[in-house]
Amino acid sequence: MSHSFPFRQIGDFQITALSDGNMSASLDLLSGIEKADANIIQCSAGINKPDEIHINCYLIRGRGRIILVDAGTGSLNNMAGQLKENLATAGVSPDDVDTVLLTHCHPDHIGGLLDSEKQPVFKRAEIILHPLEVQYWQDDEKLKIANERGQRNFWLARQMLDAYAQNVRFFNGDKIAEGILPVWLPGHTPGHTGFRIDGDEKCLLIWGDIVHYPHIQSAQPAVTILFDTDPAQAEETRKNIMEKAVREKLLIAGMHLSQAGFASVLREGSGYRISYSEK
Repeated sequence: MSHSFPFRQIGDFQITALSDGNMSASLDLLSGIEKADANIIQCSAGINKPDEIHINCYLIRGRGRIILVDAGTGSLNNMAGQLKENLATAGVSPDDVDTVLLTHCHPDHIGGLLDSEKQPVFKRAEIILHPLEVQYWQDDEKLKIANERGQRNFWLARQMLDAYAQNVRFFNGDKIAEGILPVWLPGHTPGHTGFRIDGDEKCLLIWGDIVHYPHIQSAQPAVTILFDTDPAQAEETRKNIMEKAVREKLLIAGMHLSQAGFASVLREGSGYRISYSEK
């Protein structure tokens, strides 16, 4: 196994953070904070491109399973899309992946599931996601009222669900594998889901898009982003899960953490702080 990527061993599973690269966004997408203040937080955290969002995917290997959590943007945008290459470097071909767990269906999480002909990349994988997520993206009323960018997101989610129709399954509260549990974290999208991996000493929570700008939204958990379908619920979920992460000393993995891939959440002032952990 290649260890050129950040990884952690939790129980029987090795979890590897695979970068998909960066996408350009804008601090203007944030609500509940002045752009200048957001900029200051980014700069004091040593981030030299404050407007960029990093994308991670996670590979879970163990007990004979090869599971991928989210699939990055694919060839959708001109920046990210590095997952395929990084998977190969980690010694995994698309046909090796038996399961793709989806946190939700935004383009930077599902784009990598389809090739340029909109055909499945992971031909042997089951795609597992929350039933509310599918319900949302298949809702024609929601599609009608979406703006142009939103409509593109709906069409992509539908193309992906169609392409994998034979292999789509839902979480039903059961374990995904012994030691891996889905955790419903609604707000960012209705079916937004994290994954908890329990080991003897340590528990890891892959929390999806609880934060897009980790330093800003941990310092000020009330800050929401334009992509949230229910900003108030997203804020409440973020506060609750950060509090839980502190209380239970959870190791955190997140799709928009830095390339370090793994972090702890510490209490700081009226908010929290993301601390990238070496081990």
